[in-house]
Amino acid sequence: MNEWLLDPLRHTFMQHAFLAIVLVGVICGVTGTFVTLRGLAFMGDALAHAIFPGIVIAYLLGGNFLIGALIAAIVVSLGIGLISQSSRLSGDTAIGVLFAGGFALGIALISAQRTYVKDLTSFLLGSILGVTRGDLYLSAAVGALVLGTLAYFRRELTIIAFDRTFAQSLGLNLWAFDLLFLVLLSLAIVVSLQTVGNILVLAMLVTPAATARLLTDRLRVMVALSALIGAGSGVIGLYLSYHLGIASGASVVLVATALFLLVFLLAPQSGLITVAVARRLHFPHPERDAFPEPEAESAEADRTGTLGHQPSPATRRQ
Repeated sequence: MNEWLLDPLRHTFMQHAFLAIVLVGVICGVTGTFVTLRGLAFMGDALAHAIFPGIVIAYLLGGNFLIGALIAAIVVSLGIGLISQSSRLSGDTAIGVLFAGGFALGIALISAQRTYVKDLTSFLLGSILGVTRGDLYLSAAVGALVLGTLAYFRRELTIIAFDRTFAQSLGLNLWAFDLLFLVLLSLAIVVSLQTVGNILVLAMLVTPAATARLLTDRLRVMVALSALIGAGSGVIGLYLSYHLGIASGASVVLVATALFLLVFLLAPQSGLITVAVARRLHFPHPERDAFPEPEAESAEADRTGTLGHQPSPATRRQ
C-alpha cells in the first residue's frame, strides 16, 4: 500500500502534477460555488471555449499559453460585459456569440499547422504531466489573485448570487460586479487548462460545488467542502491515472463525478437512498402522524367499541 502511494512521488513531474491539481481543485472549488449558486454553468463552459484563440496564438508565437489565455480571458470577459449592455441582447446571447466565434477562430488558426491534431488534443484534454515549475508559480499567483478577490468581495458577491433585486436596492453596481466575476471565472478556467483541458474544465468548476451543495446549506461550509472535494478528487484521480494508465484529466473528472453520485444517493439529509430508507423506518413526521392511518383507527374502534372518537362532555353528563 505504501509503495502504491509513494511510487508516483518519486518522479519530479508527478510532484508538479500533484501540486498543480491541488491548486486547481481549490481555486475551481471556491469559484465554482458561486457559479453553481448563480446558475452560470453554461457561462463557465462558454468562457473555456471562448479563450481558446489566446491559447493558440500564444502557442504559434512560441510563448507561454497561460499568458495568452489570461489575455484572451480578460478580453472575452470585457466583450461579454459590453455586448450584454445592449437592451436588445441578453447576457446569454453575448456568451453564445463569443463562445462560438472564439472557439472557431482558435480551430481555424491551429488547423493551419501540420501538427495540429496532436497539439489540439493536448489543448482540449490537458497535459498535467507537462506542468513546469514556472507554470506552478504562475498558477499560484493567479489563484491567489482569484481567491483574494473573492474573499474581499464575498459579501457583495453573495448578496448578488441570492437576490439581485435586494443587491440593487443596496446600491450595488450589478454590472460592475458581474464583470468582475466574469474575469475571476475566466482566470480560474485559465489555471485549469493545463491540468484537465479545455473540454473538462467545466467539471472541475461545477461538480465539486454541486456535491458540496448536497451536503450543506451554509455558504462557508459549502465553499470549504467544494475546495476539499476538488483537491481530493484531483489527488485520487492522479493516483488512478498513474497506476491504471488512463488520461489524467479524464481520471480526475471521473473521480469527482463518482463522488457526486455517491453523495446524491447517500447524503444524510437529501440522499435519494437515505430519504427512502428514512421513510421506510418511519421517522417521526408531524404532518403525516397528525392523522391516524385507517387501519389503526379501525383497530382502535374494535378495541373500544366506539367509532374511534371520544364522547363529548354532553354525552358523558347524560
